[in-house]
Amino acid sequence: MNEQNSPTVFDGWRDSRSTPMRIGILLMPSFSNFGLAAFIEPLAISNWLTQQQLFSWELLSLDGEPVSASNGLRSSADQSIACSPDYDLCVVIASFDVHRHTQNPQLRSWLRRQACFGAVLVGIETGTELLAAAGVLDGHAAAVHWDNLQGFQESYPRIQTSAQLYTVERQRMTCAGATSVLDMLLSWLQNQVQGSLAKEVAMHMLVSEVREAEGSQTDGHKRNLGTLARKMYKAIDLMEQHIEETLTCEEIARRVGLSRRQMERQFMQYTGLSPLKYYLSLRLSRAHSLLQQTRLSVSQVAAGSGFCSLEHFSRVYRAKFGCAPSNDRSQSWGAPVMRQPLLNNPEKNLGL
Repeated sequence: MNEQNSPTVFDGWRDSRSTPMRIGILLMPSFSNFGLAAFIEPLAISNWLTQQQLFSWELLSLDGEPVSASNGLRSSADQSIACSPDYDLCVVIASFDVHRHTQNPQLRSWLRRQACFGAVLVGIETGTELLAAAGVLDGHAAAVHWDNLQGFQESYPRIQTSAQLYTVERQRMTCAGATSVLDMLLSWLQNQVQGSLAKEVAMHMLVSEVREAEGSQTDGHKRNLGTLARKMYKAIDLMEQHIEETLTCEEIARRVGLSRRQMERQFMQYTGLSPLKYYLSLRLSRAHSLLQQTRLSVSQVAAGSGFCSLEHFSRVYRAKFGCAPSNDRSQSWGAPVMRQPLLNNPEKNLGL
């Protein structure tokens, strides 16, 4: 059996359901309301279908006060983490502006205490970073949203991070957020209760197929392009692999077996950008992530994004985001956003 999907997480609970599994759900400021709903609904439906309280949960906040989600909706907390008991499973749900909480001593102590007493720890979206900051993910695998992966890897090299959908292993669960929360919960339920109940929950939620943990977060967008763009995929992969030490467009074209002119035509056809502008967007995306998600200096970020001149980097960055790099150090709801260049499929329009 694949370790990622093995029933090692709280395995003993399945055989003794005299009491419900106690779950504490910590809501961080600007958390994902969708993530909260996606986590709770499968549990609630399980209780309803069996007419048993298999799961009980409490909503927590750092101070016991209501918490606003990223969409502005407020959720009341049952209590603060300072007053909370020990749980069988602890969930941390976070989204924006998580960095200002990574050094919170009360939060770090609470997570370590829960881990010490045997709780399963769950990180949803950037909640995984708070587990990492508390040191309770060292040596574990972690699924991180593609938009946060570079910053996370830079900050927590001891953790085996990847852009897969979710992980379930050794008393730890993580997921990239959004719809992968449902995949993680339904997969986990199959190992915690009868498999038929998990399938029934999925049917009630109109989920036709639970994705595997190792599924990629973004590959599906490239697969839809068809066969004509294979060499362009290779060109993009080369660009992504050479952000810090950049390649010339001529070198990239040569390595993928295209002329410079052919590569330019393919990029314009599939992205609407020249290869040079597409490459620059990847480098700016790296810089944007590192500035908002790490404590690296601006000069370190510039060098790590392939800019030899700090002045040139600042000028290009300001033109893209409307602010200096030094003023873009927080991944908050109101901070500048990096829009990703999307790949289109002209083959579909031609009926190919």
